[in-house]
Order: sequence, then C-alpha cells, then structure tokens
Amino acid sequence: MHVHIPRQLGLPPSHMENTLRNFFNANDNHETIDDIASKYRKLDMMALLLSIDSETTTGEPPDSNDYISSIVKKYPDVFIAFAAIDPWKEKQAIDELERSIVDLGLKGLKLHPVQQAFYPNDERFYPLYQKCSELSVPVLFHCGMAASGTGTPGGGGLKLKYSAPIPGMDDVAADFPNLTIILAHPGWPWINDQIAVALHKPNVFIDLSGWSPKYIPKELIHESITRLNHKILFGSDYPFITPERWLKDWEKLEVSKELEENIFLNNASKILGIQSKKIDYNEDVSRHQFYGRNKN
Repeated sequence: MHVHIPRQLGLPPSHMENTLRNFFNANDNHETIDDIASKYRKLDMMALLLSIDSETTTGEPPDSNDYISSIVKKYPDVFIAFAAIDPWKEKQAIDELERSIVDLGLKGLKLHPVQQAFYPNDERFYPLYQKCSELSVPVLFHCGMAASGTGTPGGGGLKLKYSAPIPGMDDVAADFPNLTIILAHPGWPWINDQIAVALHKPNVFIDLSGWSPKYIPKELIHESITRLNHKILFGSDYPFITPERWLKDWEKLEVSKELEENIFLNNASKILGIQSKKIDYNEDVSRHQFYGRNKN
C-alpha cells in the first residue's frame, strides 16, 4: 500500500527525496520502474504507487499524474496508483484530482501534510475531500513523524505538527463519514491517538509502511492482530524499505495466517475494489508462499 515511484525523467532531482534516502540509508537503491515492476512480479505482489506534489511549499516541480498513470498502464498486473495533488492549488487541485481519477484511472489521493504544510482539518481543503467522496476513492494522509527534511537545518523548515492524527485527520473522518481515509505509517509519536481514531471511525485505516516490524511500537502491533485486524494494511515504503526486508522482519512475529491474510490482502482489496484470491489454509502453504500473494 505504499511504494514511491522513481523521479520522472526530465525533472531535477528532488531535495526532499534525497533527505528521505539519507534518513533510510537508501542512497544506493535507484532502480528504474522496469526494475521495480520485475521485482514485484517475481514477488507476486501488487504495489500501490505514490508521489507527492508539494510545489507550492517546496518549489519542487512534481511528478505528473500522467507519468504516474503511464506506469500503471504499462504494468497493470503489478501496479495501481494514487494521484499526487497539491492541496494549495485550490480549484486546480480539485480539477486535477477529478481528471486523474476519471480520465487517467488513478485510484485515490495522496497528501503529505508535513511536506505540503497544511492542517488536514482546515476547511479550505474540504472541497478536495468532498470530490474524493463523490468519486468514491480513498485519501491517504502521511501520519506521524516525517523523514522528509530530517537532519537538515531546521528540518528543512518542515513542521511535524501538521501530521498529528488528532484533531486533524479525526476531524476529516468525522466530517466525511463516507470517505475512506488511510493513515500512512505508524503515527509515532502519536501512536495511541492514531489507534483511537482507527478504532472510533469506521472509515479510517492504517498502513504499516516506513517502519520495520521490529521497530513498530508494540501497541500498534497488538492492535494489528486484535481489534484493528480488519483495519491494518501492509506497506513497505519502498525504495526506503524493501518489501523483502519488511517481510523478513515480520516473519519473526507470531501471527496466525488468518490474521495475516487481512493485513496483507483482504483489507487492501476491499479498500481498492480489487477481487482477491481466497487462500485455502488446508493447502500446505508456507509463510513465504503466502506473502507472495500479497498487496503492498
């Protein structure tokens, strides 16, 4: 549920992306989209592709939604994608969202409150959520501490306050009860707030990307296999964390296959409207083979 695309050819390198690579020590991983498609095909996974349009706040020209869509059209067996929209572009943002969904076939909206410097519950952005609701597509918010800007003077000017799940994302979930909302990443340092929002609001889900399972706070791991099992989504945050590494660390947890099936397949399939293959647990299916049927 969380894979970042390579930079669009012809655009200058992204300073924000470089800070992410430095934080995750991922400067050696610069695979092409063809390489990534081959990787996910071998893993027998689908990947949800994401990018960020923060042009207003960072000045960086964004990957275009046409580029994002072209990747999906080239590799429809392994990729789906959300639209990258700058919420500060107002009516242009709404029009671009509708074009991306209706004409380009993208499946949702990606927003990064820290990098885009906005409070999700600022009602100036409510028309964007209303359009998502009308189009019946989810919105994915970055939640919790952001790796973007980490280690640079003043954190690159980025402010973490925007990504707190309460009140921002909780307000949106309450005001748009028919809008599916994904809180991307374990929302540290607001883990308990994030859990509370997902427990309280039927329309809120959490993806586990950006953290190796061995580092995810134990409270969220516990909820992932108990009360929130129907709300949790597998994501790696590739290329910053590879799916192979994430799954290797997950294998060390004691989780039943039935509970894993929700986290790795059923919950994402439901949100995205994808028909999934039911796993027969009477078969002799190893954990490795099981993961090979997942959505990331």
